[in-house]
Amino acid sequence: MSGTGTILQAMLEQGLPVVAVVADRPCRGLELAEAAGVPAVLVDRRQWGGFGPAFDRVGYTRAVTEALEAQRPDLVAMAGFGTVLAEPAHEAFPGRILNTHPALLPAFPGWRAVEDALAAGATVTGCTVHVATLEMDAGPVLAQEEVPVLPDDTVETLHERIKQVERRLYPETVRRRLAEVVRT
Repeated sequence: MSGTGTILQAMLEQGLPVVAVVADRPCRGLELAEAAGVPAVLVDRRQWGGFGPAFDRVGYTRAVTEALEAQRPDLVAMAGFGTVLAEPAHEAFPGRILNTHPALLPAFPGWRAVEDALAAGATVTGCTVHVATLEMDAGPVLAQEEVPVLPDDTVETLHERIKQVERRLYPETVRRRLAEVVRT
């Protein structure tokens, strides 16, 4: 599952077996998948109420789960995916949905992690790879790496340094976790 596609690109470059890309909105990740010959599936949130209070999380999750199950992945790696998935996905892929987050969880969960770290005056933040659960950014941590917050950092400069770490740490962690899942 992909947003801007930088992590997907890193996974493809590092030879990870990407069997499909599923996105919740039109994005560059879908274009990268198609260019790499990987099935690209858009399950657009707008069809389930978008990003507002009318969003049907369970219905949407069922649609995403069906799209994923059709591809038979051993592991689901979320990156830039804007939706916390409901029970159907976790039942279909128990303990096999990973997420990357631009902070050292449990600090700064949620969509505004980089902004929140800067607003809090943090001197260090980083990247966390964790198992996704029903609660946002609360699953077991698989890997973390620190990134210093520099005095002149902006959201953009800090986020780019975190992404540099993510593009290495996430594929490494996915590869390790994939080997564990395939063995069991």
